[in-house]
Amino acid sequence: MHKCILPFLIFTLLTACKQEKKEITVTGSLPATIKYAEGFSVEKNNNLTIIHITNPWPGADNTYTYALVEKGTDIKKLDGIDAIVETPIENIVVTSTTHIPSLEMLGETNSLIGFPNLNYISSEKTRQAINTGNIKELGKNEDINTEVLIDLSPDAVVGFAVDGNNTTFATIQKTGIPVLYNADWTETHPLGKAEWIKFFGALYGKQKEADSIFNTIEANYLSAKKIAAQATKTPTVLSGAMYKDVWYLPQGGSWAAQFIADANGRYLWSDSGGTGSISANLETVLEKGKEAQYWIGPGQFTSLEQLAETHTVYTQFDAFKNKNVYSFTNKKGGTGGVLYYELAPNRPDIVLKDIIKILHPDLLPGHSLYFFSTLE
Repeated sequence: MHKCILPFLIFTLLTACKQEKKEITVTGSLPATIKYAEGFSVEKNNNLTIIHITNPWPGADNTYTYALVEKGTDIKKLDGIDAIVETPIENIVVTSTTHIPSLEMLGETNSLIGFPNLNYISSEKTRQAINTGNIKELGKNEDINTEVLIDLSPDAVVGFAVDGNNTTFATIQKTGIPVLYNADWTETHPLGKAEWIKFFGALYGKQKEADSIFNTIEANYLSAKKIAAQATKTPTVLSGAMYKDVWYLPQGGSWAAQFIADANGRYLWSDSGGTGSISANLETVLEKGKEAQYWIGPGQFTSLEQLAETHTVYTQFDAFKNKNVYSFTNKKGGTGGVLYYELAPNRPDIVLKDIIKILHPDLLPGHSLYFFSTLE
């Protein structure tokens, strides 16, 4: 419900609290520091925080503006706001596993009360909350059970979208429950994805904690990158695999390619530009990647045997012959969710250390592979 203040929520905020309220103005806001993320910005003004979502999905013309207002604050002259949230929030519904680590790092796991398709969640801590019934199943992301969600009455729903045609979110908004878009998945720099913890920090009134957590991740990442730069060799890297006779692999501007570059590896398709994936024919990939020293991220394959059985051409690559094929698909949670999909966007420092360990084994003697493993 773009560019529209929710009447029910405004009425609630203006009338529900009978105690004396603090009044605010919206002029003179100071921007918070966002260093890598390109999809959002934050402005602070005393007890008011404004979040601007500038890239809710790839190629979007829409932008969204959310007002986070401290409880007990009077609202005045807030124009062009898409949702208003009283903070700090006490309970929340999120819709992507990438949101889970932010809640955990901020110490707010107990605030999560609903999630679509709980089996995707890998975290042991959050799974414990699921097993005790504290987090309700909401169906599938593309078909959320709105009746259950509305009964839960969360302070906010954090969603994501591939376009602007989400009728489920519109239905939820009409009940007065704020829906906020989180576009961490559109970021192309590894640290840009991780910086979205500041989005959640604002919701919980934990901006300082979020800044501190991110600063530590950033420092770890940059330190690892500096160590990788000391390597005397730059190994060649292949990625992706075939699906229905089309080989899909990351484009040169993608976050996967950035990891390889920062680990001092030479991704063979680094000059392709773009931030999505490349659709290539087998002959092209075989010609260019046959002698690649490492193969990182071979789709959903979990063993060399599975690769060979699917297509014998895979056995022709040097990385296959030398058993230098590494995948993140074997590290899963108790119900089958892939750990990498959930945690990697939030902990790029660990991902980078993994790839450095793969490409330059001697540079990080104290690090053991966390997300990746060698295909046997």
